[in-house]
Amino acid sequence: MPMPHLTDITGLASVASATAASVLLLPGIAKLASPRRALLPGAVFVLMLIPFGGMPLAAYVRGVTGDLSITTMVLLWCALLRPWCGGVAVVARHRLVLLVLIAFAALALYPMALGVGAYDPYRLGYGTPQFVVVLLLLALVAWFRKSALLALCIALATLAWAFGWYESGNLWDYLIDPFVAVYALATVMLCGVRLLLKLQRDRSR
Repeated sequence: MPMPHLTDITGLASVASATAASVLLLPGIAKLASPRRALLPGAVFVLMLIPFGGMPLAAYVRGVTGDLSITTMVLLWCALLRPWCGGVAVVARHRLVLLVLIAFAALALYPMALGVGAYDPYRLGYGTPQFVVVLLLLALVAWFRKSALLALCIALATLAWAFGWYESGNLWDYLIDPFVAVYALATVMLCGVRLLLKLQRDRSR
């Protein structure tokens, strides 16, 4: 039996992780005791990797979603490890900074990649040295400002790209994907609405 490719391993693991993390959003999960809240996603993760009809359940989902980015994997595992840590695993401010950057990148990348404008930033991901240097400098700045989450996502994505971990040779596919882009945009807009409502309440006092 041939050994599975690294891309297949991480691809299946990413889908299984996403499914397991989504369990934490179900009603009533937050009320469970920490051991049960931690074990339930773990059980779902294992279930997604059990073969059914010759393939794991995660493989069927992966055929629709494709491979998730390294950034998505990091965020998913932060969510999955939170019940085990007994608290907030990531500082909310650092997480929001990451999501804001993802939202800006998505707004710049996807419309232009679809033909809006004359420039396609997606081409930068094919080994452009300037793009890699900017990312590494951004990771260093994030690290020195103690934003470990942002630094970790950039470092792991760049490292995986350098080793050719995914089938794609474009660094953008390691950094973001449509799912985390939509999540980031929705989260940033929600935070913006909450901030505007707070400012409005403060002015009315």
